[in-house]
Amino acid sequence: QVQLVESGGGLVQPGESLRLSCAASGITFSRNSMGWYRQAPGKKRELVATITSDSSTNYADSVKGRFTISRDNAKNTVVYLQMNNLQPEGTALYFCWATDWSRPYWGQGTQVTVSS
Repeated sequence: QVQLVESGGGLVQPGESLRLSCAASGITFSRNSMGWYRQAPGKKRELVATITSDSSTNYADSVKGRFTISRDNAKNTVVYLQMNNLQPEGTALYFCWATDWSRPYWGQGTQVTVSS
């Protein structure tokens, strides 16, 4: 069974940075994708960034140039999200996402709060 465990959320001030991590276990298909989605209070869950097993990336327009998604080359089931210049609109519950044989899986979420 696939499990995703996120870490790295917290409270930061506008302009500061955070790095989220997600470790997946139970993934059996080497050609998988991983990524991050977020859900702010009262809003729908939205894509932040994704990365495939061959390191192709996709970003939401709102985070391009500030967020970077990457994978651990040695551990193909660990994904990171470096978030720079965070703004209050970045406050949300951030969910790790992964696919295994095209089936999606979700983590429990890690809270990111950006406030002065």
